[in-house]
Amino acid sequence: MADRLKLEMGCPAYIEGVGTSYGYVPSLGAGIAYCTLFGLSMILHTVQFTWKRQWWASVFSVGCLVELIGWAGRTWSAKCPYNSTAFLMQISTLIIAPTFFTAGIYVLLGRFIQLLGRESSFLKPSLYLWIFCTCDVISLVVQAIGGGMASSEAGKIGGDTATGTHIMVAGIVFQLFSITIFVVCAADFIRRTMRRRLMQSLDGSVTPLFGAMVLSIVCIYIRSIYRTIELSQGWSGYLITHESYFIALDGAMMIVSVAIFNLLHPGWLLPSTKAFSMKGERTSTDGLEMNRGPPLHW
Repeated sequence: MADRLKLEMGCPAYIEGVGTSYGYVPSLGAGIAYCTLFGLSMILHTVQFTWKRQWWASVFSVGCLVELIGWAGRTWSAKCPYNSTAFLMQISTLIIAPTFFTAGIYVLLGRFIQLLGRESSFLKPSLYLWIFCTCDVISLVVQAIGGGMASSEAGKIGGDTATGTHIMVAGIVFQLFSITIFVVCAADFIRRTMRRRLMQSLDGSVTPLFGAMVLSIVCIYIRSIYRTIELSQGWSGYLITHESYFIALDGAMMIVSVAIFNLLHPGWLLPSTKAFSMKGERTSTDGLEMNRGPPLHW
């Protein structure tokens, strides 16, 4: 027990035959690469939302920061594979980080609904943020409770991590359920928009942003399915003990889901509801003028 405690608190190199909390030694290259990518995305998002004064878009920067901390923990673990602080640092932050990205998408979908009108959705725009963010918070609290219980038992001789793991799985299953409901709502929004050709009323530059939102939702949903299966297999399951799946189905999905908004940022492409309303009024007025016929000369 004393030797194990020294391993967890110190920074020895990997010892053949002595397992790590991961089931492998995290890749140093992947850690550096994702720290760099999320760091760059965070800087760009910070500049972009500050420049365009889209303060709600700061959630993308915060999410990138949390991802950066998590991948820094994995980079640390590549050199100190037994360090418990590095392990807990990455497992807690990489579960929380996507919540900030989904919050940004909830707001963005609400803005689209405001622009296109209530006929584009069966929910009010504000409800997306309140309902689904509340579900995310609940799932994170449940996961945190389960993770804390499992971690405390893991440090005991003969400790039983099953209860904590089951609670943690329940939290992530609830999160997957809430994201699934959101995906259904988003799909209904897309169906209504396409069927009624509502997107034609917007400027053409909004269409790429609409596509970026769909891509981001798909990436987050893929990651949620992966993490649900991963945790349901337990701490010694196949997925959780093979890093390549984590790199591809968590890290890659998350960087795509947030970096796409660096390329297609709402601050540049999303018109304000006020500007859109004024544009609509001008179009209506112009049409009225055109229908009045030629001016009369006395």
